[in-house]
Amino acid sequence: MRIALLTSSVEARGGVVHTLALARALTALDGRLAVDVWSLGVAPDPVLMPTAEPRVTVRVVPFHERTTESRADRTRRAAVAIGDEFASTRSSYDVVHALDEPSAAATLPTFRTVQDLDDMRSLEVATGAARRVQLVCGTKTLASEVLAHCGRKAAVIPDGVDAARFAAAVYDVPGQAAWRVRVGGRYLLALGGIEASKGSIDLLDAHSALVQDQPALADVRLVFSGGRLSEAEPTYLAEFDARADELGTRPVVLGPVAHSDLPALVAGASAVCHVPIGDGFGIAALEALAAGVPVVARDLPALREVLDDTVVFADTVLSIADALVDVLNSPPEPDPGIELAASYSWARAAMAHLELYSAAGQKTA
Repeated sequence: MRIALLTSSVEARGGVVHTLALARALTALDGRLAVDVWSLGVAPDPVLMPTAEPRVTVRVVPFHERTTESRADRTRRAAVAIGDEFASTRSSYDVVHALDEPSAAATLPTFRTVQDLDDMRSLEVATGAARRVQLVCGTKTLASEVLAHCGRKAAVIPDGVDAARFAAAVYDVPGQAAWRVRVGGRYLLALGGIEASKGSIDLLDAHSALVQDQPALADVRLVFSGGRLSEAEPTYLAEFDARADELGTRPVVLGPVAHSDLPALVAGASAVCHVPIGDGFGIAALEALAAGVPVVARDLPALREVLDDTVVFADTVLSIADALVDVLNSPPEPDPGIELAASYSWARAAMAHLELYSAAGQKTA
């Protein structure tokens, strides 16, 4: 079976790494599979490293980011870029799986992963053959939303997490110490960059409230990792900076962190803050749990579905601040979170995908 997995992400924390992980897990399950990962590339990008598995090939579509481009404009341009490169080879694949909206728009795939509620806009207007594409969601919560809003059923396949990589970082004491020196001491970590969808300004406010209310925790820095500032929403980024100035706080903004350096950054955090505005899967939270790090998460249905009772949930700025105080002063027992993160393996995710491909009538080689 020859499989194409497509992603428009160029983020080290985004679709490229996770798509590669799925590809590797698929070929590990079945030696007859050959998987091509198609991705946009902003060269030189260390995320798109050569893979050790000979049956996984990375095909990079040249793409240049534009600093003032809206998400909608980027989606359209990404779809054109991927579509132009992919069109001539599409017929050579038994399975075409688009893992995000631009990739789905670029080629009429066999399968499409719906990442979040924003993806549903294109599903609502889909007609003809596009409505016959098999949908995949990471949570039952999102699948229910897709059914309610779009009238379409989706298979539920939870994402995988490389839990072992983050669990091993617990023992990387020098790596953790290096990050603490770099950021200036103890720190709270938010992964994914500065975005409205990540609730970044809420975190600024919550951290400020924590510092004002708990002088003993005033040394704890707020650190944002991931994302490219050139791709952040310009208006939101300006609001973020203005709010930081108003609060008199100076968060540490790291930008993209190398794939190899990320586990120590996570393991060295006093807590990880995962407070998106909308439902998602919570991979960043699971990675933190794998490293034994406490997590404060937004109280959202999908996150409750995935994370269960292994994190502290909060839904307002003040409750987020209170939750952070609690986990900083009395860190919870890490074992339940470690066990939960380990249960979301890429092997399990790959098996579920392969079963879906086969059930849909795909031929095995």
